[in-house]
Amino acid sequence: MKATEATKAILILENGEVFEGKALGCIGEAAGEVVFNTSMTGYQEILTDPSYYEQIVTMTYPQIGNYGINSEDVESGRVQVKGFVVREYFDYYSNWRANGSLEDYLKRHNVVGISEVDTRKLTKHIREKGAMKGIISSNNYNIEELKRKLDNYPSIIGRDLVKYVTCKKPYIYNPRRKYKYLIVAIDYGIKLNILRCLSAEGFRIIVVPAFTKAEEILGYDPDGIFLSNGPGDPAAVSYAIENISKLIGKKPLFGICLGHQLLSLALGARTYKLKFGHHGGNHPVKNLGNNEVEITTQNHGFAVDMDSLKSIKGTAVDITHMNLNDNTIEGLEYRDIFAFSVQYHPEAGPGPHDSRYIFGKFTEIIEEFKRRTK
Repeated sequence: MKATEATKAILILENGEVFEGKALGCIGEAAGEVVFNTSMTGYQEILTDPSYYEQIVTMTYPQIGNYGINSEDVESGRVQVKGFVVREYFDYYSNWRANGSLEDYLKRHNVVGISEVDTRKLTKHIREKGAMKGIISSNNYNIEELKRKLDNYPSIIGRDLVKYVTCKKPYIYNPRRKYKYLIVAIDYGIKLNILRCLSAEGFRIIVVPAFTKAEEILGYDPDGIFLSNGPGDPAAVSYAIENISKLIGKKPLFGICLGHQLLSLALGARTYKLKFGHHGGNHPVKNLGNNEVEITTQNHGFAVDMDSLKSIKGTAVDITHMNLNDNTIEGLEYRDIFAFSVQYHPEAGPGPHDSRYIFGKFTEIIEEFKRRTK
């Protein structure tokens, strides 16, 4: 059945709230954690971001689909979201790079969506009650039956989602490029734009699966090690925490998003679930080093517990960036072990470029490490 023939779809939240709308994309059912994204553009990058694995994404911007889909603006090799929720879907698109509609794109990747939803009401509901499980259905309207399925669907807390999005074997991202330093990027669900930004900084990049042992990573003799973004609960990725703990102090480390959280856990800190997470391209972050405010792209549902930084032993830790909306940690630096991390996404994709300088800092850390260890 085509979505245009289905006049109805429903979204049910785990607390019983029901939203009605029209089917979008693939006809069927999809369950996951319902979150909202405040970006005004970039729906294709959002759909393909591995950090959204197991989540149903609600776009707060009301008109979605009006510039279509192209073959360039992707952050991975497939659509990663479990479901997609929009207010007004535009099937007629206009963009010189477009080669298809959002509707066809969702169908091709078997993504169930829903349009004509009061996304303002849904977003306010999530802000007040917190992110929660939900189920979209465009082929079954039995609310009680769908509620039972949702009750049996596992929570995102405590689940290792990284194993579903990491690469299967190592590869060189930019094999023919001249480079100044070799780095290993551990793929917990890495975005392509992060790889582009690292490459633009002058790094040659070997990407390895999330479960790669520390000894194998060090066997490449890299100048630095990058810890990528990724989905879900960082505390559930125990093998990554164990491997990172063996890398600390051996090579310079740089983490983004999930990588930021995993590095903190490996050093002895704790993480916790945010009420509704940070998802969007307009989050203000204060750089505590120069007191400037950066507008950042963010996509995470967990954060590092500030009080738990006291549990970190053997190295000094500095908070380098703070979120101005809720005062959560957005950046940390561990000077004694040549490691640093940020919670937000300096590569954007989509979003502003205020924080691109962070990739240059990785070069500076590597060069300082080389001077100190000669």
